Amino acid sequence: MRDVTDPETDRTVFEPVLDTVGVGPWEEPWPDDPRYDPELLSHGDRRNVVDRYRYWTVEAIVADLDLRRHPFHVAIENWRHDLNIGTVVRTANAFLAAEVHIVGRRRWNRRGAMVTDRYQHVRHHPEVAELHAWARARGLPVLAVDNLPGALPLETAVLPRACVLLFGQEGSGLSPEARAEADGVLSIAQFGSTRSINAGVAAGIAMHTWVRQHAG
Repeated sequence: MRDVTDPETDRTVFEPVLDTVGVGPWEEPWPDDPRYDPELLSHGDRRNVVDRYRYWTVEAIVADLDLRRHPFHVAIENWRHDLNIGTVVRTANAFLAAEVHIVGRRRWNRRGAMVTDRYQHVRHHPEVAELHAWARARGLPVLAVDNLPGALPLETAVLPRACVLLFGQEGSGLSPEARAEADGVLSIAQFGSTRSINAGVAAGIAMHTWVRQHAG
């Protein structure tokens, strides 16, 4: 928004500023660097990426992210085609999670990811048991996040540096199998009338808690 003066009333009003996202074509000569995409250099880069990665190929961006990924993973159950998964993937990309794990149905709604799934590793597990077997083989504790009796408050918990944060289906929460197999259950403090918060929001809160404790 920007403030301007209305000539009829001489009062200050606000109007939106429509900035073009991204950058236009790169003026020649082009950089001699294999990370740059000739198509983007020629036509401009309007993608939702930070300035550091302007004009880079997707492969180059992923390779650079892989050098810096955090050791926490995020998993979410997908038994009823949860629309929140896209939001979880986008947030996992923002906080540089190692991987996102989809448990249940392989197909998920990518709209909320805003194309960030191109830069984020996503792994599928048909069943909760397979996710836990995968995590155990790598020494990763699985911490379920749900407001259940006996859950440890996320606000006071010390999260392991390497772990899997597991979230349930929107509405019904974690499946009984997920609760039974988890190495611990964490709850998020709430103060209103609703029983639970949105699964995508809960995932963002938990990821940011890990970032506050472990990120540089």
